[in-house]
Amino acid sequence: MTWQADILSLFPEIFPGPLGFSLAGRALREGLWSFKAHDLRPYGLGKHRALDDTPFGGGAGMVMRPDVLDRALLDVTAKDKAKRPIIYPTPRGKRAEQKDIARFAQGPGMVILCGRFEGVDERVLEKHNVQQLCLGDFVLSGGEIPALALMDGCIRLLPGVMGSSLSGEDESFSGGLLEYPQYTRPAEWEGRPVPSVLLTGHHGDIAQWRQEKSEAVTRERRPDLWAAYQQQPLY
Repeated sequence: MTWQADILSLFPEIFPGPLGFSLAGRALREGLWSFKAHDLRPYGLGKHRALDDTPFGGGAGMVMRPDVLDRALLDVTAKDKAKRPIIYPTPRGKRAEQKDIARFAQGPGMVILCGRFEGVDERVLEKHNVQQLCLGDFVLSGGEIPALALMDGCIRLLPGVMGSSLSGEDESFSGGLLEYPQYTRPAEWEGRPVPSVLLTGHHGDIAQWRQEKSEAVTRERRPDLWAAYQQQPLY
C-alpha cells in the first residue's frame, strides 16, 4: 500500500514543495508515497468563506472554527478505510520524536491539519481524536512547514526511499543519542586531519570511537537526551 498524506491547509499550493526534490521527489514519482493537499477555503462560511472567528474570553487574534474544520475533516476521512492518524502541528503538542516518525512511517500515512491564526477550536480536535505534535520550543506562522517536516521524516524511512536499509538506523536519535561526527576526503583539509582511527579499517575501534563521540556530543548539546539515555537498561 502506498503511503498517503492528506493535508488540509489554507495554502495547499505549498505542497509538495521541497518534497518534490531529491529522495522524496524521486520516491513520489516512483509511487512509493502520494499526497493530496486540500484547500480549506471552500469549506468556509458566507460570501467571504470565513474559517475563523474571535476567541471566547477575549484575547488577540482569531481562532479557526470547529464547524468549518469538521466538515473538511469529515470530507477527507469519510472513505479512509485505513484510519490514518490525524495530526495537528502546534506548539501545545507533545514534542515529536524519532520513534513517533518511525511509527507513522510504518503505517498507511497521515492526515495533517495545518492551523493558522491563533490556532484551532479545541472541540474539533477532541471529536476527531487529533494527535497534537510539536517540533520544538518555537512558534511558526502556520502548520505547513511542520507538516512538510513530519512528512519528510516519514518518507525517508519508507522501504526503497534511501539507498541503504541501514541509513535510517545509524543516525541521530535512533539509539537515544545524537550522531557522531562524519568525515570524508580529503584526509587532511586546511591543516585539519581526519581522526586517525577512521583510517585504520579496524571496525571495532571505529565503532567504539563513534559511540564515545555520540555520547560526548549528546552530553554537551542535549542534556535532556543524555539524562534519558542514562536511564536506559544496560541489557
